Amino acid sequence: MAKFVLAGRADDPYYAKAELLADYLQKNLPDFHIYKITQHPHDWEEWLKDVCEKNKWSHKSSPIIWRELLDRGGKGLLLGGYNEFLEHAQLYYGVTSSMTSELMKAIALENMEAHIQKELEKESLKDLDEPFQVWITSASTPACQSLIPILTSGEVFGMHTKISIALFDNEQAEDTLRHLAMDTQDLVSPVLHSVSVCTRAEEAFRQAHVVIVLDDPTTKEVYTMEECLRSRLPLCRQYGYLLEKNAHASVQVIVGGKTFVNLKTLLLMRYAPSIARNIVAVALGVEGQAKAALARKLKTSPSYIKDVIIWGNISGHCYVDLRKAKIYKYESAIWGPPHFSRPILSLVFDSEWLHREFVTTLKELTATGKQFGAMLAAHSIATTLKYWYHDSPYGEIVSLGVLSEGQFGIPEGIVFSMPVKFENRTWVVLTDLKDTEISEQMMTRMASDLIQEKLVALGDLLHFQPYHPEHKIDNPGLTHEEEKDQVMPDEFEGSSVDM
Repeated sequence: MAKFVLAGRADDPYYAKAELLADYLQKNLPDFHIYKITQHPHDWEEWLKDVCEKNKWSHKSSPIIWRELLDRGGKGLLLGGYNEFLEHAQLYYGVTSSMTSELMKAIALENMEAHIQKELEKESLKDLDEPFQVWITSASTPACQSLIPILTSGEVFGMHTKISIALFDNEQAEDTLRHLAMDTQDLVSPVLHSVSVCTRAEEAFRQAHVVIVLDDPTTKEVYTMEECLRSRLPLCRQYGYLLEKNAHASVQVIVGGKTFVNLKTLLLMRYAPSIARNIVAVALGVEGQAKAALARKLKTSPSYIKDVIIWGNISGHCYVDLRKAKIYKYESAIWGPPHFSRPILSLVFDSEWLHREFVTTLKELTATGKQFGAMLAAHSIATTLKYWYHDSPYGEIVSLGVLSEGQFGIPEGIVFSMPVKFENRTWVVLTDLKDTEISEQMMTRMASDLIQEKLVALGDLLHFQPYHPEHKIDNPGLTHEEEKDQVMPDEFEGSSVDM
């Protein structure tokens, strides 16, 4: 049996002519076998040089043909180029080639197109084979411990997507990260390809497809609101630079936590402008707290409550909007099929509870302890990611912190929680919602704090001055902004804050 290898530039007419002759011999001679290799013109010279050096051959043009002698032992036997192959065919098999120059060029063009298509398919398959890179910042925090089991369950990215998790934090947390990495491996998750630890900033976010930004713990004491705000700038600037430099071009960044979530998201956008559209803030935590409080009042499951909208500053002055909220499977005198729903406001008759106790309940939920906070943060992040990759439930409203472009009368240039839907791996602001207007005073209050946070953090404003309305706002169906302030109080001035 004779096995020949034919290699050449994909656009070479003489490779095309040799290929046609080889195909003819293989078809008509049972003991003749040909193996073909094409290389892009840009790669050909380097590839040929490597082959010749490996086999100690001397050959400098396309094509190159050799006979494999593996069945006898030893290296292959070089025939040479097209002319040598043609002579071999005439001498041993009595076959020659009469291909015209026009046909040679036409086949060479087809070979080049086929080679490019094949390379594209290989690249596509390579992307499928490579694991999905997920980076988690401040990975020593409790939220990360709660998040990892959800990510490795296959629920977020799908059971057919292999993921590699990179745990990123400072050097002081390295021992904690290594223990966490071992615990993650012990999960024996079928979707987990690998887990690694990173404490060197310059290596962060390499080829990241997803980056999850958690609250950044620091030992530095800050005594004023202004110090708190300005302390966020250096880390966000560093993260933005690393995202631009190291991450995948289509990386998606999700910012969670309890402190200055909107501000951190905005600063990341500022320092990673090429991916600004793919940076969002998680608002589902506040949304979940509101649904849980309503469910307890109505003696039902929080999962049956939909379309609660969170407006404004996710970790500050936000506004819980129940005007679109609905409840499903509610046991009452009115009953219907599973898709039947009723407006929440038609079932909560106690306006005093809505404006007072509801807010107090949200405050208590927020302050129930670190572990509950970690679980809530992890679930909110994972659910937002799941929606991002597999679409949010059809017809449902989801709250998300995104950069304002003037929708709903919100000032441009701030990150603001608003109603969206996830579809086709992107999000869309639901600007066509009816009856969602917010009073000018309410909007001014929410936007004012966010604008001041931005200006103070960037050093354009020396002092933060919280907005104080002259009159109370009474808008049925919405929680009072005065009381909602107490859900996430800003108790910074005059005390030491460990963020």
